[in-house]
Amino acid sequence: MKHYNYFAWMMAIAIASMTVTACSLDSNEPEKPFTTCPAPETTLYACGVNESGTRSVSDEQDVLFTEDDIEWFNITTREIKFKDMEEPLYKRLMPYREIKFYLGNNDLFVVSSFVGDWDSRVFTDLVLHYDVITDPGHGHYYLHDCYPLPLLIDTDEVKANIEKRAGQWELFTYYLDSKGKLRK
Repeated sequence: MKHYNYFAWMMAIAIASMTVTACSLDSNEPEKPFTTCPAPETTLYACGVNESGTRSVSDEQDVLFTEDDIEWFNITTREIKFKDMEEPLYKRLMPYREIKFYLGNNDLFVVSSFVGDWDSRVFTDLVLHYDVITDPGHGHYYLHDCYPLPLLIDTDEVKANIEKRAGQWELFTYYLDSKGKLRK
């Protein structure tokens, strides 16, 4: 009977030890007791905003892409290279009025529109530009501060929008750099 009591105590200690350290087994830090596991890592993603201005992260259709879909972002040219997707990204972007970028649950910035080379409208705020003319047969995506770029970049309105978004832009590039997805 004494043998079973010793065995029961050893099992209880082993189970308690595993429960306390379950979330920190892969860490190089010394083991610390805690009651909950850390929250999952923050994710960068973009949602389409329809005409009513609403979005639903729980609805898969509204999430246009995540950081996993991004191969790299070139900070100099502002090109954002996406991995191949089942449905071409430009088709997924078409029905939305705006594109909102999020980092976790926090708003990062809003892209005022998705524009293509065929678009004759003028935008004085951030756009996602789909360029098919420069490299025919291979579309390229750019996050430009305005559209058309060379004509409006020096206007006061565009400069004010760039300045207003500077902190979020820095966070966006810092995050992509931390994930190894930033080109310079």
